[in-house]
Amino acid sequence: MTGAERKVIFASSLGTVFEWYDFYLYGSLATIIGAQFFSQFPKQTADIFALLAFAAGFLVRPFGALVFGRLGDLVGRKYTFLITILIMGSATFIVGLLPNYDRIGIAAPIILIAARLLQGLALGGEYGGAATYVAEHAPNGRRGFYTSWIQTTATLGLFLSLLVILFTRTIYGETNFAAFGWRVPFLVSVILLAISLWIRLQLNESPAFVRMKQEGSGSRRPLSDAFGNWTNAKLVLLALFGLTMGQGVVWYAGQFYALFFMQSILKVDGYTANLLIAWALLLGTGFFIVFGWLSDKIGRKPIIMAGCLLAAVTYFPIFKQITLNGNPALYSALQNVKVAVVADPAGCGNLFNPIGTRVFSTPCDIARDFLAKNAVKYARVKAPAGSIAKIKIGDSEIAAYDAAKVADAKAASAEFGKAVSAALQAAGYPKANDPGIVKMANPIDVFQPQVAKIIGLLFLLVIYVTMVYGPIAAALVEFFPTRIRYTSMSLPYHIGNGWFGGLLPATAFALVAQTGDIYYGLWYPIIFAFATFVIGSFLVPETKNRDIYAND
Repeated sequence: MTGAERKVIFASSLGTVFEWYDFYLYGSLATIIGAQFFSQFPKQTADIFALLAFAAGFLVRPFGALVFGRLGDLVGRKYTFLITILIMGSATFIVGLLPNYDRIGIAAPIILIAARLLQGLALGGEYGGAATYVAEHAPNGRRGFYTSWIQTTATLGLFLSLLVILFTRTIYGETNFAAFGWRVPFLVSVILLAISLWIRLQLNESPAFVRMKQEGSGSRRPLSDAFGNWTNAKLVLLALFGLTMGQGVVWYAGQFYALFFMQSILKVDGYTANLLIAWALLLGTGFFIVFGWLSDKIGRKPIIMAGCLLAAVTYFPIFKQITLNGNPALYSALQNVKVAVVADPAGCGNLFNPIGTRVFSTPCDIARDFLAKNAVKYARVKAPAGSIAKIKIGDSEIAAYDAAKVADAKAASAEFGKAVSAALQAAGYPKANDPGIVKMANPIDVFQPQVAKIIGLLFLLVIYVTMVYGPIAAALVEFFPTRIRYTSMSLPYHIGNGWFGGLLPATAFALVAQTGDIYYGLWYPIIFAFATFVIGSFLVPETKNRDIYAND
């Protein structure tokens, strides 16, 4: 690897790390942001709006791929990802300075959401530009290795955001951090932005793009040529369903859903859960490079397909072992305590609630929603028509209430929750602060057997992530001709990751709530990962030996 090539990889990767850092800050601080910018609503509603604003950044990523992909194919890779990083960094800095709702009223959440949309649009253009730029500088037989450095950036960005947040929290303390210290990680991003811009301004345009311009073979209508032409549109669909759909759900399951599962279902405290994920990422990040390098030897397709298949086959046993080691009392209760919701089926509705805004009022729905939020496995038993739903825990029975027929629904909810919680704990379900739940007092508590086992399981999930993600940039770059490469590869990547992957945590928990099974949400990544394995195995061609300078 020459010095110039190292500079290309370093500049592209460093800038993309900073972009992911900016993007993940919001997700990590969503609860605090909800309190700052949606304070006119009750806390639960404020949290929901904050998460919806976070989701908006994922949803607009494909549109950013179209806007900046077109620009990248028209004017060049270098100038386009200079624009994307400038937009991303500026939007993040604005959030750090933005007065909250108490200061400027409704303008605060409006500006916040606008900044979040700009972040999503910029990220939609950043990844395709960086991956294309590096791949077009790489020598034949080394594209997987070179682009795998770009693949580390999302994980490193997440890792960096967690470290800065933990460091700032330690300095300011929780009270001051919630009041004003949360702004520091956003404001620090302006330093990262300046460094990234300075480095990227020193780069030259990619040789493939320069050659294309010299030959006059560029596309004047990248969007029409990419998606209006069935020959290329078919490749875009294959890239989506045969590569990035499975890659996206495996990536989000291994990092984000694992974190959500530990915190929301196993009731592991946030500090411990973040440290466990951080250790797994620290141990596993180097394997992005390993699998990128290996894909140059044996191909992109075998590694990505193997990662999807292994994930689909092993998710259930891995997450069950995480439960056993993370909350042993809950694991035992799930095996031994029989809980049932006895209700008239006519009174039981659909609990699908991916964005958390629905309020349930019928006795059956109230009972099932409460059990799901407390990670209780339950069965449904048919009761006579018109009967009031009740929860049966061993020999105990607790009648639910109809929110439309009680004088004080809030008081009824509190009384019902107290009675059900007492019966569950008497039967063997743990309290939220059960001493058996895994806990780390500091980052070096990794040698506790309980902690080490969980980190090992999370590390295995991260290995699956590195298998599907390490070679994906090279595979996508090689899939499409130079004249429409930026446009064509960016869209399937961001639909696969921003939509299939980004919506995983909320959708998976909705499935858990609907069925009463804490593992049922795993069917979401399993089905999509296995679908990608089947489609990719039979329909996606191997690309590692393709000439990426070819323009047809």
